[in-house]
Amino acid sequence: MKTSDQTANFLSLFASSSTLICCALPALFVLLGAGASFASLLNIFPFLIVVSQHKLYITFFALIMLVLAGYMNYKTYHMPCPIDPVMGKTCMQARRRARYVYCISALLFLVATTFTYLVPRFI
Repeated sequence: MKTSDQTANFLSLFASSSTLICCALPALFVLLGAGASFASLLNIFPFLIVVSQHKLYITFFALIMLVLAGYMNYKTYHMPCPIDPVMGKTCMQARRRARYVYCISALLFLVATTFTYLVPRFI
């Protein structure tokens, strides 16, 4: 697995985690009736206000990174691994790990997007 593939996977994980922190966390606290707890959390981490003001850009960036990581995963999944048994096993483990990281990123993105854009419309 190339380092650009690993970079794309970890950037997608970072981007989807940032959507979770900036956008879904406030909605989750309000949904659970813990608005006062979130207000005190904002006193400790005031940068969350600035970050949440740009949630549309953060969500769009996370979506682009997920698409890029998905393409890289798909492209490398169909490439051959080395014939050497040790290197071949390492190659397959790296592919499996990359797929797990991608799935976790996609799940975080879906949860964050749901809590950010869909749940507030129905409450």
